[in-house]
Amino acid sequence: MTDTLPGAAIPNPLDEAAINAAVEDAVAAIAAASSLDELKAVRLAHTGEKSPLSLANREIGGLAKEHKAAAGKLMGSSRGRVNQALAARTQVLEAENDARILIEETVDVTAAPRRRRAGARHPLSTLQDRVSDIFVGMGWEIAEGPEVESEWFNFDALNFKPDHPAREMQDTFFVEPPEAHLLMRTHTSPVQVRSMLEREVPIYVLCPGKVFRTDELDATHTPVFHQFEGLAIDKDLSMADLRGTLEHFARQMFGDEASIRLRPNYFPFTEPSAELDIWHPGAKGGPRWIEWGGCGMVNPNVLRAAGIDPDVYSGFAFGMGIERTLMFRNEVGDMRDMIEGDVRFSEHFGMEI
Repeated sequence: MTDTLPGAAIPNPLDEAAINAAVEDAVAAIAAASSLDELKAVRLAHTGEKSPLSLANREIGGLAKEHKAAAGKLMGSSRGRVNQALAARTQVLEAENDARILIEETVDVTAAPRRRRAGARHPLSTLQDRVSDIFVGMGWEIAEGPEVESEWFNFDALNFKPDHPAREMQDTFFVEPPEAHLLMRTHTSPVQVRSMLEREVPIYVLCPGKVFRTDELDATHTPVFHQFEGLAIDKDLSMADLRGTLEHFARQMFGDEASIRLRPNYFPFTEPSAELDIWHPGAKGGPRWIEWGGCGMVNPNVLRAAGIDPDVYSGFAFGMGIERTLMFRNEVGDMRDMIEGDVRFSEHFGMEI
């Protein structure tokens, strides 16, 4: 008995019974296909290169000359019947598929529209822009710099001694290889150094941006956060100019009742240095003093590193954290809420586009 299963060759292309059986198998499989994907599989099985009809057709070349015409006629008509069945079934299944799509994708034009929730900028971004706008309004410029920074810009030029604790791996993300002396900047102060090297004095710049430290993520710390630092270099600047600038900034941020105080402190890049506190009139639980940031007069060594004569020019600098400002300005209890990407956090501040 001749084997006519898909994939098995018909030994003799002149065996009309075997050819007809293969055609009947193909037509039956085509009729049974219930989807276009199933029909595609049937087409490959019964008309592909390894199908019984295709293998039998190849045998014609080896027949005697007097038998080739009859074999060719038989194979041609057989393959024609299969192709006609495929075309007819394809037309039926395509019509059924189109009808199903019309049902599944029907749009009820009378139904209420689905409102897509508009995206919004993160509160940290809008607060950073708010701070920048205040200083631009005072005539300052916005300066930016690289986040992967040279150790010289991040530490040496800012009067950090070689044995300063901040240079340790426990505090700073260093970039391999160590001999490259590259790191993820730990503050935006390197932008101030670059501004002093690239700009002519007088200089009034605000340097907002992302910084990196090896802090554990908790309610009040995150290894990636944002700062804004200000730098003013001019003739005859004093602590009085620093205080006046910061007091104006505080009132723009927190209202006319806000005020500041400066407490003595130490920073390598400023001398004298001070801790900045703000009297926050709208604080939850009542008005109170809140520690906000650091400030001071630019250390003469920093001016010299940037090629500025400290006998002619003086300057002041300050820096605050944007996350910390958002926390006490808007009563955010956990810094982790700022980085989790939950849209409900942004909605709390209003969906500002």
